[in-house]
Order: sequence, then C-alpha cells, then structure tokens
Amino acid sequence: MSAREDILQRIRTATADVTEPDPALDVPVEWTYGQPLATADVLADFVEKVEDYKARVVRVAEDGIGAAIVDALVGLDAASAVLPEGLPDAWVQAVTAAGVTVFRDDPELSHAELNLIAAVVTTAAVGMADSGTIALDHGLGQGRRALSLLPDCHVCVVRSEQVVSDVPEGIARLAPALRARRPVTWLSGGSATSDIELSRVEGVHGPRHLWVILVD
Repeated sequence: MSAREDILQRIRTATADVTEPDPALDVPVEWTYGQPLATADVLADFVEKVEDYKARVVRVAEDGIGAAIVDALVGLDAASAVLPEGLPDAWVQAVTAAGVTVFRDDPELSHAELNLIAAVVTTAAVGMADSGTIALDHGLGQGRRALSLLPDCHVCVVRSEQVVSDVPEGIARLAPALRARRPVTWLSGGSATSDIELSRVEGVHGPRHLWVILVD
C-alpha cells in the first residue's frame, strides 16, 4: 500500500459513521460571521493596536479636524499634499492656508508626479480595532488607489462610528464595495517589510508614515 492509499484508507475509516453528506448540517456552527466582539472599549483598543504599528494617532472633535490635518502635515515635514475629491472644503482651506502646496487629482496625476508629493490626506471606510487595520474602499474622500500608495506620508481621518471590533465585522461594513468589485486598500501602520535576516525596509509597498486622526 502506498502512502497515499494509506492516508485515504485512514480517512475512510475515520468517517465511516458519517451519514450526513452536507458538512454544514453534519457539524453546525452556532456563530454568525460579522458580529462584534465583546470589546470593553473599541476605540481604545483601536488606538492601542494602531500605535503598535508605530503609527501616530490623535483624537479630535469634529471642529478640530482641519487643524489636526495641518498639524499632521507639519509633524511629518510634508510641504505638499494631494487632496482627493470629496474632502470637505474646510479641510482643503485649512491645508491651503497653512502654506502646504495642494495637488488635486483632476486630471489624474501620473505615478511620477505622485511619487514627488510628500503626503496624501484621505478619509476611510472602516477601522478594525482587534488588528489595528484601516480599510479604504476608495469612495468619496479616499481617491483612487494610487493616491494612498505612492506619497511617502498618509494622513487618514477615521470617524469613531467607523471603528468596529475586528476584521469580520469590518468585512461586513465593506460588503457593498466588495460586491461592487471596488478595490480595497488595507493599512496596518506604515508600509514595511524585512528580509530573511530581519533587515527592516520601510516604504516598499506604500507610505512609510501613517498619521491617523480619530474623530470622537
């Protein structure tokens, strides 16, 4: 008997008493995908996990968003920024008044042009506390995918009501975009990777620096 035949024989023996062919009926799972975890403080958990990725998180009220964006750009030494369509006019005016060179993506900026812009400012679709992950579905205020990948710094505005407990709950929020086959970009801190010797390299797959503005 070959090893393959031996393995198949063991499987047949182990499943000889199974009479229900549908595994969902044979072993029902009493769990609904996308339900929230029993997290005591979802926002605090989100902040802690995002900061674990060496990203900066600041919490502001609604009327402080424009100033917080300017503070982020100054803190990142970003003299230029691309602002996607759909950002509130007050945010754009705050950035412009601060002396930051503002680029709009209409007509579309080339990859070479985006590579020379220091930062991008976007909103988000959902934040997932358990993993510290932020997802963009590239709706209004988020721009096309290249905008959040090529500039060196990303300032991301996340509203408290957009923060959920974990990834399955986040996927449920993203379902409309996924069904519409829109791209989704996942952010877990600034882009970084390491080789087999654990030499860390930042900025390979996206911005090196992530600055999150959490709106309470």
